[in-house]
Amino acid sequence: MTTTPLPRWNKGLVALLASVAINTYAQDNTTYPTIPSGSTDPSMSEGFEEGYDFVLEQPIPEVLSTTKLRQPKSRVPGTTTVIQGELIRDLGILNIWEVFRLVPGMTVGFVQSNRPVVSYHGTVADDQRRLQVQIDGRTAYQPSLADVDWHAMPVPLENIERIEVTRGPNAAAYGINAFLATINIITRSPQDTHGVNMRVRAGDHGYKQAYGSVGDQVGNYDWRLSYSRRESEGFDYRFYNPDGPSVRDGQRKTFDDSFRFNTINYDSILNVDPDNALDVRLGYSDVYDEEDAQQYGEEFGIQGIPAETGDDYYLQTKWTHTLSQRHFFHIQVSYQDYNRRQRWRSCIPAGTNVGGTVLPLELCADTNQDIDENRLEFEVQDTFAFSNDLRFVNGGGYREDRFNSDTYFNGRGSNYQTLLFSNAEYTPIHWFTLNAGASWEKTTSLDDDFISPRVATNFQLTENQTLRFVFSKAVRTPDAFEQGADWGYRATNVEPAFAYGFLEGQRLLDFQAPGDLHEETIISREISYFIQQRMGMGLFSTEVKFFHDSLRDIISGVISVSGRWDLCNCVAIDQQGIEIESSLEYQQSQFRLTYAYMDQDSEYRGPPPPLGENQKKRYIRLQNRLTARNSGSFAWIQRFPRSITTSAAYYIAADLGEYLYDRIDARVAKSFYLPRSTVELAAIMHYYPHDDPIMFPDNQYENQTQFFFEASVKF
Repeated sequence: MTTTPLPRWNKGLVALLASVAINTYAQDNTTYPTIPSGSTDPSMSEGFEEGYDFVLEQPIPEVLSTTKLRQPKSRVPGTTTVIQGELIRDLGILNIWEVFRLVPGMTVGFVQSNRPVVSYHGTVADDQRRLQVQIDGRTAYQPSLADVDWHAMPVPLENIERIEVTRGPNAAAYGINAFLATINIITRSPQDTHGVNMRVRAGDHGYKQAYGSVGDQVGNYDWRLSYSRRESEGFDYRFYNPDGPSVRDGQRKTFDDSFRFNTINYDSILNVDPDNALDVRLGYSDVYDEEDAQQYGEEFGIQGIPAETGDDYYLQTKWTHTLSQRHFFHIQVSYQDYNRRQRWRSCIPAGTNVGGTVLPLELCADTNQDIDENRLEFEVQDTFAFSNDLRFVNGGGYREDRFNSDTYFNGRGSNYQTLLFSNAEYTPIHWFTLNAGASWEKTTSLDDDFISPRVATNFQLTENQTLRFVFSKAVRTPDAFEQGADWGYRATNVEPAFAYGFLEGQRLLDFQAPGDLHEETIISREISYFIQQRMGMGLFSTEVKFFHDSLRDIISGVISVSGRWDLCNCVAIDQQGIEIESSLEYQQSQFRLTYAYMDQDSEYRGPPPPLGENQKKRYIRLQNRLTARNSGSFAWIQRFPRSITTSAAYYIAADLGEYLYDRIDARVAKSFYLPRSTVELAAIMHYYPHDDPIMFPDNQYENQTQFFFEASVKF
């Protein structure tokens, strides 16, 4: 196996960054004060050194998600991207999955035409199996299919306070699904959203969005009730050309891939007394998401649109108790249910060969892909600051994942996981911080237990510069569908009954997964550098990450009941590269730049496949679908007099899927400040410089330029 060296211009960039670091270390010994915080967070304690406590502060940014401790970037054990909700709204981002184009190393694409997928460092086929995604600490990926339904994510963009993305394995804190990265979506506190807030958006390809919220305070009780509706007609058409040498030689076919989602959220905080607080969160989503019958192939003979409908809901409670100024703990319990229904009628023409039998008459029957998944999750976490230089976070969790699907599992099933985690942060010398943590987890999916460690050392070169070394290991176990699928379609209302009545109530195309998969593993090594300093009247920050990840026993192959099912732990991947995230902020201007370069070497290490070298290449190709060698983004926000704000952004990923992806966004907004309300009007433009499909031939818009308009009012 050979490793492609960094391009010459990348080497030059690295040298330039090193030169900046050395010169700054030699010349800049200025310390910049932090803004004092008046937060009543129970984790804050007197006696901590000024500018460093549990409270999120400026100018040195702090993060929570990496170790579950509040830490400034000078001490956090891994590169972490923080995207503020205000940035998301200023850039005019329309959908939550598009936010992750701002994260270096992350790519965003689509499968089955309209279903968005998000990945860090690629290695994904149809489902985002290797990301831990949380909403306010609640696991958000679906229990049995281990997928993230970004369409149905019950988080309006208006409710987002910030998103933290830990870029690297984080199983030491979150367990087995935190394999490549961890996403924690943190919503705004009800204490900060009193009053009424409304926003509407509309634009091309049938995009419509409406949001409204109302909140207030009653004594020590703060609450917010919000409603959101999103709908879109999806992509305009696909290229269809099964035999031609070029996709553009084929036909243009319209696609049924629209969606409509209604979401209601209720968030509340009750401060019982100075030492106790209770959070309660409720949510409900009404789901309508189309899939095109063409996706299933002509052999299914699907009539109409096999749209997925459903009802999702969740309940989350969290009790936080302060034992002392240096010691507190919380207990969190959540329950989620995903009840999805997908039903259609199939009519297979006479003369079709089904399982070696030619049908003498047309066969029609009803069938479905219904599934009901639910998750019960329990977590206890204890945080203790022994001193300014020694802090601990310890905890444990228990999770039950249950599912019921006649189609996917031929009935009911469940999986149970137990997790213990611990992390210690120790700063024996002011310029050196050691983070050491690990998790132990037992899961019934493999009836085995696993330990995932992480060790990181942070050397603070100056008050505003840090050099970081990280070693971490993680595993991912097969999800319930990969390991235990019993997949088949039950036929009902069979016609003509006189010819095919014996099929009534029978499962057709029945397939059972072999159940012989084992865990995937990753060993990650990181060297990163963070600097933040004043630049005139502005604040400049840069974080650079060099990484080398070794992924082994990666599960690859095809999941198809109508074709073949050939999953195996048979791919090994080595990834190495560089990621850069920079920002420059002035009072009226904000600039943000990201870039990622990744070289990936993949090797087939399974048994000799029946189809030889071509099948080996397919196993590897399936894990490269969301891998981009070069990707990045640039964003500029400018505030003008008369309450006018403009923004521009450019996103690029080469080559994502089968094509170069790039897009230019622009937004102009004008605010009107009235005696008791604030009104904002805005226009948004998306421009695709190339007329290639977005990712695959299924993803095509009629127009390269699209416009959207929005209006909002707060009072």
